[in-house]
Amino acid sequence: MAISTWTDDRSIERSGSHVRAVQIWLWAMIGLVFSMIVVGGATRLTDSGLSITEWLPILGVIPPLTESDWQTALEKYRQIPEYQQVNRGMSMAEFQFIYWWEWGHRFLGRMIGLAFAVPLVVFLIRGAIPGRLKPWLIALFFLGGLQGGVGWYMVQSGLVDRVDVSQYRLALHLSIAFLIFGLLIWCVLQLEGARQSMSAAARDYRRIDLRTLPRWVTTIAFGLVVFVFAQVALGAFVAGTKAGLTNTDWPLMGGEWVPSGMWSASSPWWVNAFENLTTIQFNHRVTAYALLALAIWHAASLYRRSDNQAVITSAIFLALALIGQAAIGVATLWSVNGAIPIGWGLAHQGGGAIVLGIAVWHWHRLRVAVR
Repeated sequence: MAISTWTDDRSIERSGSHVRAVQIWLWAMIGLVFSMIVVGGATRLTDSGLSITEWLPILGVIPPLTESDWQTALEKYRQIPEYQQVNRGMSMAEFQFIYWWEWGHRFLGRMIGLAFAVPLVVFLIRGAIPGRLKPWLIALFFLGGLQGGVGWYMVQSGLVDRVDVSQYRLALHLSIAFLIFGLLIWCVLQLEGARQSMSAAARDYRRIDLRTLPRWVTTIAFGLVVFVFAQVALGAFVAGTKAGLTNTDWPLMGGEWVPSGMWSASSPWWVNAFENLTTIQFNHRVTAYALLALAIWHAASLYRRSDNQAVITSAIFLALALIGQAAIGVATLWSVNGAIPIGWGLAHQGGGAIVLGIAVWHWHRLRVAVR
């Protein structure tokens, strides 16, 4: 049975140890992107995202160095609605606190761009990247550049008529970050599968009883990946509207199973899903329940049908990760006291990335096993 990857055995042989080097590089990128997701969450939770009102892709790497520079930066911040309506009278120390969070977020983004682009060029020149993986990595490079532009597009939405950024643009920004994270994990798993394709261990890993495991289980696994990704986007709307500050009881919402006021915006009705705080949080909760139920059912189904311990294990890990993520979400709600606790909020956002990574890992295992 041949393993399905973006590479072939001959390309692995030609690349030799370079394949391992590419894997190490991609794992490092996964760690950096995960850090970026967490730092982005901290930037949001500290309301720091609008503290830098300009986008200077090159010169922006240099922070204010003198007292005059800091006064200039603060004066620019004083011109936007967030300062005038929310933070009027902010001290320099308070401004520096939010400035450093936003500067760190942007600086990390620039470093990720360099850490991806430079090795990519070197590996391409040396022919170290096997087979059909090349266009995917090049696409990831451009996707990262797009993410930088979307980040500024998001910030712009909060500089003129709003005191915060658009939840629509925030959802787009976070979704692209998670897409990059998931694609990096998929790429490194494909490389690992190709590297082991000739080994006895890999043949054992692929063995499965196809008489008892239908191919549609792979579709369910992919559906779980898409489901997790959609839940991340819904979570971005919760964060962007601060919907998590309302209805902090659980399992009820405002003392009701189905909270009233979910459809208060009547024209157009669908706006409730993106702008009505009650509806936004309700959708996030219900999607979490459905996602968790599907993952548990999927794991139980594999346990009954499959004799492949690898896919059973990854399915169980995914179900447990989702249970943990749901528990963190509930704990975050219960801990709200006028604001989302930073520790719980970051655990929830980072947990979302971990869940997506496990979902991609499980889908990859099941796809390889069935094929």
